[in-house]
Amino acid sequence: METGRRKGLSGVLSSLSLLCVVLDLQLDGVFGATPVEIEQHLEMGRKLLAAGQLAEALSHYHSAVEGDSKNYLTYYKRAAVFLAMGRSKSALPDLTRAIQLKPDFLPARLQRGNILLKQGNTQEAREDFQAVLSGDAGHEEATSQLLKVEELEKLQREAHSAHRKGDYMATITVLDRVIELSPWDPESRELRAECFIRLGDSRKAIQDLLPTTRLRNDNRAAFLLLSTLYYGLGEHQEALSQVRECLKLDQDDRECFSHYKQVKKISKQLDSAEQLISDHRYQQAIEKYESIMKTEPSVPYYTNRAKERICHCLVKNQRTREALDVCSEAHQRDPRNINILRDRAEAYILNQDYEKAVGDYQEAREFDGDNQEIREGLERAQKLLKQSRKRDYYKILGVHRSANKQEIIKAYRKLAQQWHPDNFQSESDKKEAEKKFIDIASAKEVLTDPEMRQKFDAGEDPLDPESQHGGGEGGHGWPFDFNPFGSGGNFHFRFHHN
Repeated sequence: METGRRKGLSGVLSSLSLLCVVLDLQLDGVFGATPVEIEQHLEMGRKLLAAGQLAEALSHYHSAVEGDSKNYLTYYKRAAVFLAMGRSKSALPDLTRAIQLKPDFLPARLQRGNILLKQGNTQEAREDFQAVLSGDAGHEEATSQLLKVEELEKLQREAHSAHRKGDYMATITVLDRVIELSPWDPESRELRAECFIRLGDSRKAIQDLLPTTRLRNDNRAAFLLLSTLYYGLGEHQEALSQVRECLKLDQDDRECFSHYKQVKKISKQLDSAEQLISDHRYQQAIEKYESIMKTEPSVPYYTNRAKERICHCLVKNQRTREALDVCSEAHQRDPRNINILRDRAEAYILNQDYEKAVGDYQEAREFDGDNQEIREGLERAQKLLKQSRKRDYYKILGVHRSANKQEIIKAYRKLAQQWHPDNFQSESDKKEAEKKFIDIASAKEVLTDPEMRQKFDAGEDPLDPESQHGGGEGGHGWPFDFNPFGSGGNFHFRFHHN
């Protein structure tokens, strides 16, 4: 039994001995770098840093620090790489460690003071600059930075005083200089963002809040506020992106999750509505946008957007009166929206109100003079207005611009029977009837021919004598034998000219 115990003890000691050897080898590989190897890492780091290869330089400085954790210079040099990479938060611990190892190392004190000043930490920054001046009373940079510390503290007090009084413009003006001195201070940016929000400038608030998500750890409040601001601007995809960042930090955050569900729902509805418009399913798109207004009644953007797109769909469906009502309401909500002006102009064209169509296109052009679609629309509306003052085939037949071929032929037959020259006795009445009848026949010819109708709808009269080479008075050389009712007519007639 005693022999068995001895053997067991001997086995444990052997295992411990082996473990020590392995650990010794591992530690020797990590921490046992020779001074020559450390110097090689420092030299390579210096060369790579000079060449701008920051990531590779950092790797060598990591090795140098691991090889000699008591050398203040290795920490200081690694901090320099972090600063070159824009990673001031990573540089700060290295500078602090260098100061701990060598309290009178003034360059580290100066660098740390500069970082603390940019972070808005005036008290600690002052201590570092004063320490530099204690070792070197004539140090120009430390003297200059100390003055900035005093200026920053004064400005911070002024900003908070103006904010408490509700003078947000004055607060912003002071904070502009505060942030110039301390660009890495999240508190100042958050305060300025709040002022912009109160003044209704969400875009500038977003510009201030975005950096704070990097300047503060676990800044869920900033991600949620950013998402809310983007949502209010109608940028639902960016709103989704920001609230997802919040949930990455804490998937159980109730406020972020609740907001995420709302943004996700409205985003899905908007994408669906736009797809319906792309598929020319305008009535379904109208219904979808009506449901969007119910989903989000409290954010003006979504009601405005819904009205704009319903206006567009009604024009596409040629529901003229409804389109004019909705487009006019949308225009009141968003007077500078060129899409609404364009769509209302098209509704006016459908309603044969060309002067108002020209007016809307001209207004849209004032807001965006480079927009090709607006320029072309204005030219077309002007042609139609000019055309309407000459001869409007739709008005001649008394049909709507959206009338189909069957409706056009029906209107033509009714008017042709009414104005047939044989229905009139006196010579003057017959001449008037012949003129009317020619206009009616011309209207039927143009509006039942797809190519000619397309030209007319674009503002060009295919029967205009000005566009007909060699055309004479009347604009169209009708043959003397003419069947006004086509194959469905019951009688023929012949013009008689003196």
